[in-house]
Amino acid sequence: MPRVLYSLLFIVLTPLIFVRLLVRSVKAPAYRRRIAERFALQWRPAERDLSQPLLWIHAVSVGETVAAAPLVRELRHDYPDHQILITCMTPTGSARVESLFGDTVLHAYLPYDTAGAMKRFVKKFDPALLILMETELWPNLIHYCSKAEVPVVLANARLSARSARGYKRFGALTRPMLQQLELVAAQSQDDAERLICAGANADDVRVTGSLKFIVDVDKSAQLPAGVFDAIDDSNRVVIIASSTRDGEEEKVLTAFKRVLESHPNTVLLLVPRHPERFDAVATLVGRMGLRLGRRSKNDLLTEEMQVYLGDSMGEMMSYYRLASIAFVGGSLVNTGCQNVLEPAAFGIPVVTGPSQFNFATICRQLEAESALRTVANEKELADFLIDLIPDWARQAEMGRRGKALVEDNQDSLPALLSLLEPLLAAPSSDA
Repeated sequence: MPRVLYSLLFIVLTPLIFVRLLVRSVKAPAYRRRIAERFALQWRPAERDLSQPLLWIHAVSVGETVAAAPLVRELRHDYPDHQILITCMTPTGSARVESLFGDTVLHAYLPYDTAGAMKRFVKKFDPALLILMETELWPNLIHYCSKAEVPVVLANARLSARSARGYKRFGALTRPMLQQLELVAAQSQDDAERLICAGANADDVRVTGSLKFIVDVDKSAQLPAGVFDAIDDSNRVVIIASSTRDGEEEKVLTAFKRVLESHPNTVLLLVPRHPERFDAVATLVGRMGLRLGRRSKNDLLTEEMQVYLGDSMGEMMSYYRLASIAFVGGSLVNTGCQNVLEPAAFGIPVVTGPSQFNFATICRQLEAESALRTVANEKELADFLIDLIPDWARQAEMGRRGKALVEDNQDSLPALLSLLEPLLAAPSSDA
């Protein structure tokens, strides 16, 4: 009954969701494209061969898609007789799927979680297994997979204390959903315990570690020429502020202006999380009296430029390779920080604000190794950077410790693959 009420409520709210989609498309036109997929009204892709088993991986957006990439590569190698479908929910996630895998996988948006849409989607693609990344749990999605006898795995699973409280409030809806999962591969023991308390069967929960420790640093071994050469050859201290959010850039820029008073040879590489905000952030930089260069215009870094706006997609690893110190965004506003392991993998000291619920366990691990520093606000951020910039030995030690932690936690993928093996048909010995 709770799922039925949820489904009815979703139908009632669908017009508002549709309007919100159109509103978002004003700044990001990609949101108004492929709308049929949002309701599973598209035709089945001609590339879908129903004679081949389909492995379906759902990763909501960019971060989850990147985390799933090593898993996808291994599944393609180990199960060549299977097709792979990757779904996501955002245009940026879709673009990342295409850039990482091209036409080697099938791709679509996950439809909204109405009963009709999910039933159509599962029937249309006929998956053999569904792997959900992190916390992408939708009642109708899981219900109709269960009805079609499609095993559902929650991989790289995490559940923050805040989310666990929400699950408890709606336990009549979420508990049956969690009990239908075939396997839960949790990032940490804390995540596993919270998921069990929320309703997952204890016998089906395993701790495998985080796939986000697997960072492909070689992807940026060859930096794009021109723009990146100019930054790399500038002999300036490069501070990156990555994946920043609305309301956060002003705080970061305020801190950076203080840094410039003590260290004028510093440049801020500012990379907002959402592309539809690039122009607004560029305007903000100018309004705050700072001189700006932009990646989208292929500006070459000059001595006069104080801020370089990384307004491009798919180049974060290259940006990190240029940096001396990394501030990871989403943390000075209450949205949860983004992936702190990416800069750590490059041996870069990491600093974040207090909002860390997306990476709480990993932040604690890095902080325990003295590889990450948490600051409460922009004043503390400025103080920390002013002290760290001239201290090359401390920078090197923080970077070394962070990189070592990443390298010591590479077992999550083999552990997950071994758990998936019984759920998948064995690869053909004749292949």
